[in-house]
Amino acid sequence: MLTRRIIPCLDVKDGRVVKGVNFLNLRDAGDPVELGKRYSDEGADELVFLDITATIRSRRTIVDLVEGVARNVFIPFTVGGGIRTAEEIDAVLRAGADKCSVNTAAVTNPGILTDCARRFGSQCVVLAIDARRRAGRTNEWIVTVKAGSEPTDIDAVEWAVRGERLGAGEILLTSMDADGTKSGYDIELTRAVAEAVSIPVIASGGAGTLESMAEVVEQGKADAVLAASVFHYGQYSIRQVKEFLSARGIPIRPCGRPRGGGY
Repeated sequence: MLTRRIIPCLDVKDGRVVKGVNFLNLRDAGDPVELGKRYSDEGADELVFLDITATIRSRRTIVDLVEGVARNVFIPFTVGGGIRTAEEIDAVLRAGADKCSVNTAAVTNPGILTDCARRFGSQCVVLAIDARRRAGRTNEWIVTVKAGSEPTDIDAVEWAVRGERLGAGEILLTSMDADGTKSGYDIELTRAVAEAVSIPVIASGGAGTLESMAEVVEQGKADAVLAASVFHYGQYSIRQVKEFLSARGIPIRPCGRPRGGGY
């Protein structure tokens, strides 16, 4: 059985890691280079770096900051935020990222997924889906764009299926309703997407307890667990999460010496 991954997330604004609730009321969490190195050294399986204001402000992801993080981590590293073209993905990969995450650009121009998969390989292309429950509906979710600030009429599960067909090699699935609340992941959303696609699904939004991280794997069928606040503010360490999940019988890579890249 494939091991499940533990992935800290660095939401970056103006060169600093921040975290809020439902993408609002952001507070400082530290320096992205220092945090990235810390998580790499602690045994995180991967790292995600999201420039959360890049799309809103229509600017490119901060490539020099990406280079700084990449020089200090020894685990696979995904970068997203404001990426609109294959050329920008190329620049981020050259700066040291292993994968690139696209959200708004893929909704606006779905062909970017196919173009980038052909050019760089599907393993480099992560489709980020920020989903919100459809008002008045049960077990229906819509896609939001521009860092969750703008809703669309696109069904999130259908978009995940289409994204896989277009060439995405992985899905970063964030529940906008649960993000930053520490109330637990949206199990129904995660399971609906995981059962609809054959590519890995990273569960994001709502991490609050060790139990919630186990549940999104066991019940939500997530391939990886992404969290931010619980790591940034010292609620749990990477080791604590891994030991808890392992004790539940979930296959996990043990913490150890940092690995030199690869999977």
